[in-house]
Amino acid sequence: MTALENAAPAPAPTRAGAGARPPTLYAQLAEEVQAAGLMRRRVGWYVTTTAVVLAVTVGAWVAFVVLGDSWWTLAVAAVLAVTSAQFGFLGHDAAHRQVFASGTANAWAARVVAGACAGLSMGWWTSKHNRHHSGPNQVDRDPDIATGVLVFDPADAPNRTHPAARWFLDRQGWAFFPLLLLEGVQLHVAGVRDLLTRRDVPHRRLKLGIIVARLVGFLVAVAVVLPPGKAAAFVAVQLGLFGLLMGGAFAPNHKGMPIVPAGTRIDFLSRQVLMSRNIDGGRVTDVAMGGLNYQIEHHLFPSMPRPALRQAQPIVRRFCDEHGVRYTQTSLVGSYGIVVRYLNRVGLGERDPFTCPLVQQRRA
Repeated sequence: MTALENAAPAPAPTRAGAGARPPTLYAQLAEEVQAAGLMRRRVGWYVTTTAVVLAVTVGAWVAFVVLGDSWWTLAVAAVLAVTSAQFGFLGHDAAHRQVFASGTANAWAARVVAGACAGLSMGWWTSKHNRHHSGPNQVDRDPDIATGVLVFDPADAPNRTHPAARWFLDRQGWAFFPLLLLEGVQLHVAGVRDLLTRRDVPHRRLKLGIIVARLVGFLVAVAVVLPPGKAAAFVAVQLGLFGLLMGGAFAPNHKGMPIVPAGTRIDFLSRQVLMSRNIDGGRVTDVAMGGLNYQIEHHLFPSMPRPALRQAQPIVRRFCDEHGVRYTQTSLVGSYGIVVRYLNRVGLGERDPFTCPLVQQRRA
C-alpha cells in the first residue's frame, strides 16, 4: 500500500445507545466536522491548483530558454523551487486520500505529481510519514525525531561524547535551517536509493523510471542552456531553496513540542493535538506551507481536503478549549524561534525541556 490511508487511523464516530459506551471526545468532534461537510472531496480545487502550478512551471522553463546564458536564470531557479515544493504538497495531499474518493486514484495521482513534477518518491516517504502520523513526537514511534545529524530527544544528547560532536550539539539549533538547504538533495537521494534497493515496491520500475527521467531531464536542460558555472549555480539555487521550503513547512509543526516517552499510551485526540502546533497567517501562509500550517486539524483528519482545513480550525479550537485540551498556535517566525531554542537547549544538556503534558498531569 503506497497511499497514506492508514496514517493516523481515526476512530469512527459512534453514538451512545442502549448498552453502548459513550462516544469518545474524538468521535464527538468527528461528528461535528462531518456534519459541517468538511470531509467532502474538493476535486475541482485540486485540479485548478495543479493546473496553475503546472502553468507557472511551464512558463518558468520558457523564460529559462529565452534568457539563455544569463545570471537572471537564477530567478527562474527560485520559481522552479517554489513550484516543485507545491507539487510536493499536492503529492502529500493525494497520498493522504484528500483528492479522490478512490484510493487507487489518489495513489497514482501522488506518484505522478510528486514523481514526474518534483522528482520525489512517495513510496519511501509514505512509510516514514505513516509512522510519524501514528505517533507524533513519540520516542519509539516517530522517525522524524530520530537522532541523526541533529539530536531531538534530550535522552540522546549524552551519547555525543566526541569534543567536535559536543561543540556542534551545543549549537545545533543555529545549524538547523542552514542544513535544510541540503534537504532537497536528501529527498531525491533517499527516494532513488529506496527504489533501487527495495524489490517489494509495487510498480517499482515505473516509479524509478519517472523519477530518474525527471531528474536527468532537469540536469540535461540546465547543462544544454547554461555554461558549467551558471549551471552549477542554477542547480544549487533550485535544490537549496526547494529543501528550505519543504523543510520550513514541516519543521514548525512538531519540533519543540512535547516529547512523548517510549511506550506511553495516549488517546487519539490528545496525541494529535498536544504534540502539534498550528501557524498563524492568511492565504499566503496557506499556500507557502501547503496547508500544513493547520497541522492540528491535518493530524486529526488526515484525509480532509486542504481547503477545508481553514474552515475546520475554529471548530477544532473551540472544541479543544471546551474540553480542556491544550491547543497551540503561534506565528511562523515565532515557531522557528522555538525550534532553534529547543534544539540548543537539548544540546546544552537540559534533560527534560519539554515534558509531555499527560506526564505532568500524572506527576501532579
